This record gives sequence, C-alpha cells and structure tokens, in this order.
Amino acid sequence: MEIRDLSYYFDLSNFKHKTLFENSEYVFDFIKRLEQYIKDNLKPEILGEVMDGAFIGSNVYLGKGSVVQPGAWVAGPAIIGEDCQIRHGAYVGANTLTGDHVVIGHASEVGSSVFLNESRAPHFAFVGNSILGNKVNLGAGTKLSNLKVTMDEIEVAGVKTGLEKIGAIIGDGSSLGCNTVTQPATFIGKNVYGYPGAVLRGFIESNKIVKLRQTQEEVLFDPNH
Repeated sequence: MEIRDLSYYFDLSNFKHKTLFENSEYVFDFIKRLEQYIKDNLKPEILGEVMDGAFIGSNVYLGKGSVVQPGAWVAGPAIIGEDCQIRHGAYVGANTLTGDHVVIGHASEVGSSVFLNESRAPHFAFVGNSILGNKVNLGAGTKLSNLKVTMDEIEVAGVKTGLEKIGAIIGDGSSLGCNTVTQPATFIGKNVYGYPGAVLRGFIESNKIVKLRQTQEEVLFDPNH
C-alpha cells in the first residue's frame, strides 16, 4: 500500500498550491495542513461571476472565468481557481481548495478537500477530507465516505494518523462509475476505472479496472395473487 509517495498519485507540477504538500511524510498529511494553509494564503476576492441567486461567503477567493450558478452556496473559507464551475445547488464548505477548470456540480457537497486541475464532481457527489487528482471524474452519486461508524481514529497500514476523518485519495486520470461509495481512507492510484455501484476500500493500484460482478435473477410474477 503506497502511503508516502505523492508522485504515485499526482503530478503537482502545474498545481498552483503545490507548497501545501511540501515535506509531507504521508500522502494524507495535507488534511492536517489544509485549514492553516488556506488561512495563510486566502485573499478574499471575486474575479469570476456570481450569478443572481447564488450565495457566497465573505472569506472566498473566486478566480477569473469561474462561475457560481444560482442556488449554489460557497460558504468558505475557500480558494477556487480559474475557469471553474460551481453549479446549481452545490454546497462548497469550509477549507475547500481547487485548481483550475474544476467542476463541482448540482447537489454536490464538498469540504476540507483539494481538487487538482480539471477534476470533476459534477452530479450528486459527496467529497470530504479527500483529494481528487488531475482529470479525476466522479460519476453521478459518488460518495467518498470519510468517517468510520465508530468515529475512531483512522489507522492506515498500521500508522496512527491522528485523524478521525480521511476520505479518498484518488490519483490522476481515475474515473469512478455512478453511485460508487469509497470507504474511509481509500487510496486509488492513477488511471483507475471503477464500475458503477461499486463499494471500494483499501488500496487500489494504478492502471486497474475495478469490476463489479452481480447476479440478476428474473422470476415469474402473477399479478392476480
């Protein structure tokens, strides 16, 4: 299980906030640093478009060319890059950091998470305490679970993380099918493709297809009984 090498998951060379990851011991260390990083680097300014009917907090940076559509709520603190779309009904919670050309779509909820360039959570997604690599796409209804039902500290490969919440680490170019659920602390390498309706956990190596096998049975039905 790869928990130390960031390059296994991400190419950060074109990410404007790569300093967030400097001197990381583990790939999930950004979760501990994210709140302070945003406090230190956020200069609230609206350079994009906030459409009528959208709600945006006072502690938000919105980059050039980015659009917040009606019904969306960007609570902040948040740094939103350039040419991003925050679509109708989306909720962008505290400590959200995005690169450029990111989509946070209808009825998606995100918070305490990082979106690298061109990543997408376009429909009915939950993204918490997670990172989406470059060009990651989440199919409609994808949920990145971040909290154990016991609410205990999360351990990863025997390492005590000091965190109760870790969502998913999803490498560049990966795509998850509709209604995927990842269990807390799921690590997904680059260029992984997941079938719809799958429940993913643990570590998935790069360049894999995760297939879901299910059995469909048809039985006779008598509408008169």
